Order: sequence, then C-alpha cells, then structure tokens
Amino acid sequence: MSGIMIAVTSLCAIAAVCGVVLVVASKYMSVPENEMFPAIRACLPGANCGACGYAGCDGYANALAEGTETRTNLCVPGASGAAAAVAAVMGVEAGEVIKRVAYVACNGDCENAKHKYEYAGINTCSAANSLFAGEWACPSSCMGYGDCEAACPSDAIHVVNGVAKVNFAKCTGCGICTKQCPKHIISLRRFAEDRVLVRCSNTQAGGVAGKACAVACIGCKKCEKTCQHDAIHVVDNLARIDYDKCVACGECVENCPKHVLVKL
Repeated sequence: MSGIMIAVTSLCAIAAVCGVVLVVASKYMSVPENEMFPAIRACLPGANCGACGYAGCDGYANALAEGTETRTNLCVPGASGAAAAVAAVMGVEAGEVIKRVAYVACNGDCENAKHKYEYAGINTCSAANSLFAGEWACPSSCMGYGDCEAACPSDAIHVVNGVAKVNFAKCTGCGICTKQCPKHIISLRRFAEDRVLVRCSNTQAGGVAGKACAVACIGCKKCEKTCQHDAIHVVDNLARIDYDKCVACGECVENCPKHVLVKL
C-alpha cells in the first residue's frame, strides 16, 4: 500500500506544480487583447467567409484593431452597415463597399449526366468531378449536385434543372460558393458595374462545344465584332468581357446567336 500512496502523492504533487506553472504562465506570458477588438468584432456579421482577405471575422477585426489594416470596407456580406459601424468604432471615415454577387458561368442542363451518376451512388459535385469528370460532354459544366447550395449561408443559390442559379436579392457576396465549386465556374461580380455576363465556361473549339451543349459559346466572335468599345474578345474559344471598358450597351447580347451573353 505504501508504494501506491507514494505514487498517488507524487502525482498530486506534480499536478499541483503544473497547475501553478499554468497560472503563472497565463498571467505573465499571455498576449493582452486589444481593447478595440471586441467592439470591431461586434460590427461584423460572423460569416467567416474570407471575402475580406483574412481568415474569418476575427482575423479582420484583429488586423483593424492592431492597425495593420486600415480599410473598413472589406466586409462584403456586412455591406455599408458594417463598414460604417467599424469606422465609427475606429473614429475614421467609412469607405464605400462595392456590392458583389455570385455568378454561375454555365447556362446548360446537366440533368442527363446527373442521372448517370446517381446510379453510381454519387451525390456531390466534388465526388462526381473526382470520379467521372472526364466523361462529361462539357468539361466545364455545372455538375448539378448542389455543393454550392449546401454551403450557402444565405439561401441564395439553388440547383434548378441541373444548373446552379443565384438569387441576387439574397446573395451577400461572401464567396463561399465559389470555393465549393470543383469546376471553378462560380465567381463574384460587381452587382452595379458588371451588367453583362457570359454564361459559359467551355473553352473547347466551337464545333465541339456546340455538340456538347446547345447553349455553349462557340467562339464565333460576333460579339467581338459588334462591340464598339473593344470590351469583349474571344480568348481560348470563349467570350471574355473587360469590365473597365464595357458600358453595358447590350449590343453583344443582341447579336449572340447562342444567347450565351445576358444583360442584368
């Protein structure tokens, strides 16, 4: 018994010493929290989407509190309200927040391909892309399983007829859906400025793209020839818009034979 008592006593003594060390360390080695951090953090919505460029709301709030970041308008989901609140806490002028929304560069219907993968027990875009991506007629089409829909915290994106569609009225521009898409066909666009969109991501040659999808860009360059502002060019068989030049006149939209271009 004496051996057991000695072991128990020794363990208790070690635990007590460790406890004292931890208390001392927490008091003298802890990093004090900046007093502005809680107030700034309370101004942010808590989406932790990373759209601000930091690892979540805590990272952005800490950078602002420490002074390593001075821009108060980086929180896209929080919009102007968050920017104004943060600026008030910091005692600076609020910057303008440019509203951004998610945009799906695909206008096709992937339902036929989706049915094929349902038989294989596939129910996510990431799984379908990993196992069967090479079998799709269009290598850049929406896979239609809704990984983006499941991840969206604002109920702003849903799969309709096999293709993800965005409700711009609900979209906060957090960008979470863009990170979930294995095909990388979802991106953020400025809501007010980027009014003409290319709803296709297929870079295959026109004949191949046309066979793969009835509403694919075929690189005919009618949009490029029509544009009077040199704002749209076909690059790698796909129409691409220079929004610094685009005035949203809509002429390219009217002349697209495949109705790939849309004006919001």
